[in-house]
Amino acid sequence: MKGSKNLIKMVVLSMLIALGVVISPILRVEGMCPMAHLINIVCSVLLGPWYSLLCATLIGIIRMAFMGIPPLALTGAVFGAFLSGVLYRVSKGKIICAVLGEIIGTGIIGAVVSYPVMRFIWGRDGLGWVFYIPSFVAGTLIGGSIAYFFLRKLADTGNLTKMQKMLGSPAFADNSSILSSSLTIAAFGAIAFVVIEVVSGMFKLSTKVTQYAAYGSLIAFACIALIYFIIKKLGGNKVAADK
Repeated sequence: MKGSKNLIKMVVLSMLIALGVVISPILRVEGMCPMAHLINIVCSVLLGPWYSLLCATLIGIIRMAFMGIPPLALTGAVFGAFLSGVLYRVSKGKIICAVLGEIIGTGIIGAVVSYPVMRFIWGRDGLGWVFYIPSFVAGTLIGGSIAYFFLRKLADTGNLTKMQKMLGSPAFADNSSILSSSLTIAAFGAIAFVVIEVVSGMFKLSTKVTQYAAYGSLIAFACIALIYFIIKKLGGNKVAADK
């Protein structure tokens, strides 16, 4: 039975590595690779921090070897992948903590570590210690939002727990709340952002118009999520006061 679960883990890990290599070019610019963060978080939740670290490392090596990607493929992935899995386990299965781990690990730690690697090993001039932080954080927010939406839906239907048990990983029940519903709404903005950018690239649409639409969708859904949270929170407090 244990051998069977280990085999399933290896199969899922291989699939995530392959998927990560294939989808990583989507929206990629130097210093920002949202789809890599999506894979990191999903792997962390399904398999744990060590498997996620291995997944990110192998994806990075493959991208560097066959796609000519600089060492950012590693420094911009491995720290977030591991911290995402650690915070998910420490928080007893809070999906938002897995996302925060990716944001902190990649957006801050990975970005800072990338400076000496790119400056002294890769020979890139004109960089500073905080040079990669804005783009790394932006990438993790987009990829993390999509991962949160995907995993949130799996958790709400009970399929996430089933998958974790099937893989032999610790299974957690992260029930929906007002905050999780608000974050799910905000995640739609990230999904819309990716769709708009991909479509504009495919059909070579006006860059300025599509940028306004893409970033406008992020802001619009974030505002809707905030309004939803406030209304529901005030409604819940009113019901509690009436009782």
